[in-house]
Amino acid sequence: MATWFAVFWLVLAIILGVFEAVTVQLVAVWFALGSLAAIVPSLMGGSVWMQFGIFVLVSFLALAATRPFVQKIREKPVHTNADSLIGQVGIVMSECIDPSKGMGRVSISGQDWAACTEDGSIILKDEHVLVKGIVGVKLIVEAIG
Repeated sequence: MATWFAVFWLVLAIILGVFEAVTVQLVAVWFALGSLAAIVPSLMGGSVWMQFGIFVLVSFLALAATRPFVQKIREKPVHTNADSLIGQVGIVMSECIDPSKGMGRVSISGQDWAACTEDGSIILKDEHVLVKGIVGVKLIVEAIG
């Protein structure tokens, strides 16, 4: 009977390990470690409650020990080269920027970008604009002056 519980904990650890590898979100690794730890009392003939207790205890301790490290990983923003455009000034290259028509092109540092205004205002050709943000591949701009 003890070997069946050991097999159960091993299969659970493998399933949780695969789930962790597929999601890459650090959500199951602690429980996989707890499952591996629960194999020991199951092979030694420990009760189901003892095995479950070891599973919970090791999972909790692993979570508590790695929490500060995991929070640093999750809070780190991912910056792209496009982020450097925020705060730069560009010039309207298309007839105008008109969010209601879904049109507008801006040139910044020799690069052509789709653009729209946050407030829905229309900006005419050759006017200077300030980049306020980026949504997907579209710059969010406002007129300067």
